[in-house]
Amino acid sequence: MIDLGLGLVGWATAVCLVLVILGMALGFVRMVLGPTLPDRVVGLDMLTVLMVAFAAAYAIAVDETAFLDVAIVLALVGFLGTVAFARYADRRAAEDEAAGKTHPTEEHRQ
Repeated sequence: MIDLGLGLVGWATAVCLVLVILGMALGFVRMVLGPTLPDRVVGLDMLTVLMVAFAAAYAIAVDETAFLDVAIVLALVGFLGTVAFARYADRRAAEDEAAGKTHPTEEHRQ
């Protein structure tokens, strides 16, 4: 368990964990509400980065280095997921352009 009686490190990790959880909630909202696919990809990438930060801060808080391994693996998987979504979005945009469809953000600009 997190011991807040350790002084500055204990308080700093507790504050860090609370702020990371708040950021994760906001990233989840961005991922769900969208409105476009790139917004959702950015939200998912933000969630992944914040999960890595949470694992690292938790590793410091409980003094267990195994969570750092989890953070490294999660960072690698998150990077691959972001690349996959970017390729999907690029391919989807190219297909929409070939079909003559307009992008949703272009409709809002007019």
